[in-house]
Amino acid sequence: MSEPLVLGIETSCDETGIGIVRGRTLLSNTIASSMDEHARYGGVVPEVAARAHLEALQPAIDAALAEAGVGLDDLDAVAVTSGPGLAGALMVGVGAAKGLAVSIDKPLYAVNHLVGHIAADILTADSAPLEYPTIALLVSGGHTSLLHVRDLTTDVELLGETMDDAAGEAFDKVARLLSLPYPGGPEIDRAAADGDPEAIRFPRGLSRASDLAKHRYDFSFSGLKTAVARWVERCEAAGVEVPLADVAASFREAVVDVLVTKALAACADLGVPRLLLGGGVIANRRLREVALERAEAAGVTVRIPPLSLCTDNGAMIAALASELISSGRRPSTLAFGADSTLPVTEIQIAEAVSV
Repeated sequence: MSEPLVLGIETSCDETGIGIVRGRTLLSNTIASSMDEHARYGGVVPEVAARAHLEALQPAIDAALAEAGVGLDDLDAVAVTSGPGLAGALMVGVGAAKGLAVSIDKPLYAVNHLVGHIAADILTADSAPLEYPTIALLVSGGHTSLLHVRDLTTDVELLGETMDDAAGEAFDKVARLLSLPYPGGPEIDRAAADGDPEAIRFPRGLSRASDLAKHRYDFSFSGLKTAVARWVERCEAAGVEVPLADVAASFREAVVDVLVTKALAACADLGVPRLLLGGGVIANRRLREVALERAEAAGVTVRIPPLSLCTDNGAMIAALASELISSGRRPSTLAFGADSTLPVTEIQIAEAVSV
């Protein structure tokens, strides 16, 4: 099957993503977000997310099929995110995918959400094919991971990940400290536009020599968040107006500095002159600017999928399954569930055993 037609279902967090691809060609990318429902709480509420997925799945599937101009019977396979993510949200997608695959008698591929973010890159029609090996930096609300990708379908190694808050979580929490709305990433970006990124030297987590021995590729943003909180408290105690733009710009610079420094360190250490950026936080303008600027100086080529494919979406899940099918991998059995802590090394889950 050279150009499989695959429908992908993604429900790992607060976005119900349904995507349809034919081989490496994107046909539809439908996303129903429940972000507005979570905004009142200042963050994602798992139970609210799961309920929103239940309500959005069927309309999103219908919209995706209509946009792609295909019917369920035309599909060659169904794909779904098995993990990692919010357990309840994942369960909704997994249940729906199993039911759909069985009802239309099509093979089912259960895949890894994080590896899906890498697969989003292959849907970029005007770019050269992804070369291996590559270093991948995935930055989102729930994950901050640094990966060594030797092959998309068979060999992905976790180099490092966040030890506490993910970068996206840190943006949300600092935005709350600064009385900015949820989600925090875009709000921090806007507030930082007129600020001085060097006004305040906030800490760079796990960047000291003593930390690098054990955590060279790991991330920590909890201390940074606390440092911002203490700065704001000191201003308020002194009766001084908080310099919002400078605080936002300095905080953002600290996050960006750590992300880019560690990613380029991995490129240098492993001799890989390629860096792929993925995840919703890649929408941050300053992160893209610094990554491109510093990577060029280091002789590293940077790839960034279209921003519409950086956030959680079903198209990336379909794309990963399409690659698995094209490489000869067998479908998954139904003996899998939602795995909120699925390791990135498990690219496909419950692959059927050949007889």
